[in-house]
Amino acid sequence: MKGAGTLNQKEARYILDTIAAMFPDAHCELHHSNPFELTIAVLLSAQCTDETVNKVTATLFQKYKRPEDYLAVPLEELEQDIRRIGLYRNKAKHIQALCAMLLDKYNGDVPREHEKLVELPGVGRKTANVVVSNAFGVPAIAVDTHVERVSKRLGFAGEKDSVLEVEKKLMKRVPREEWTQTHHRLIFFGRYHCKAQNPQCEICPLVEHCREGKKRMKTSPSRQPKQKEKEAKL
Repeated sequence: MKGAGTLNQKEARYILDTIAAMFPDAHCELHHSNPFELTIAVLLSAQCTDETVNKVTATLFQKYKRPEDYLAVPLEELEQDIRRIGLYRNKAKHIQALCAMLLDKYNGDVPREHEKLVELPGVGRKTANVVVSNAFGVPAIAVDTHVERVSKRLGFAGEKDSVLEVEKKLMKRVPREEWTQTHHRLIFFGRYHCKAQNPQCEICPLVEHCREGKKRMKTSPSRQPKQKEKEAKL
């Protein structure tokens, strides 16, 4: 069953190509100019929109250029600088701890290796995947809420799969050289088209491949008169 993540290769390829055609220019929307800024931006983006993060980092990255800069101010000052971000107190602590570790272990540079990145405070698997793929060109699929939702709706993964299981199933289905671009395209598809609350099923070219989309279209008001007509004829 497709909901269990058992798409065949032909279906998977069709879905990937369709999304690629819809969002050919999908990219990382977090503003950054180097791996360090990207790491900070992704850390801030947890449970927060990229739009809000970009507003905050527009001034944050002017004030703080290097790890030393984040450690040169009291924690309370950093908290105030990012207070528009959700969970800002925890994130401020993580940023200062992360900067201390970068200086202590990596001469102030962000490591390129995934296993070293996930050891940094506030950096989980998703953040590490975003950093290695966007900053260092290493193929990776980061699973955020958009990628998880779209992958489950379109049958790349099962409804009850964990984030890690979704990532592993996508890695099996998507050619390695397409991992990073597919990650961006799935995010754009989920953010701008296949939204959590109001997905655009009526104009979606993939609705026949989507269990939830087919269900929504059956119950959509525009379809109900036709359904009643059919029932009347029976």
